[in-house]
Amino acid sequence: MKNDQILQLIARTCDDKRAENIIALDMEGVSLIADYFLICHGNTERQVQAIARAIQETLSENDVEIKRMEGFEQAHWVLVDAGDVVCHVFHKDDRIYYNLERLWEMRAKLN
Repeated sequence: MKNDQILQLIARTCDDKRAENIIALDMEGVSLIADYFLICHGNTERQVQAIARAIQETLSENDVEIKRMEGFEQAHWVLVDAGDVVCHVFHKDDRIYYNLERLWEMRAKLN
């Protein structure tokens, strides 16, 4: 499966679990970490976990390897690493605090 297809699959899964403010960032040429970041948030720890669990299940069903998942137990910032597509599922308050969109937008402008 191509990276853009994985990105779309993850985005649909997040939307199905009512994730909010789903944003995809094209990181190709900006970051060595991944080609795409997908950022979204849930309003409760339980919703954050439900979103992350659904992503894990959907990727598994589509034979996409998850390299790692971090932060699931705390459910404030869950990182789902699917190789060249990395999904950040935040709790709303933590998303506001870390503001990854702004951080990476500024980084992209410097390059």
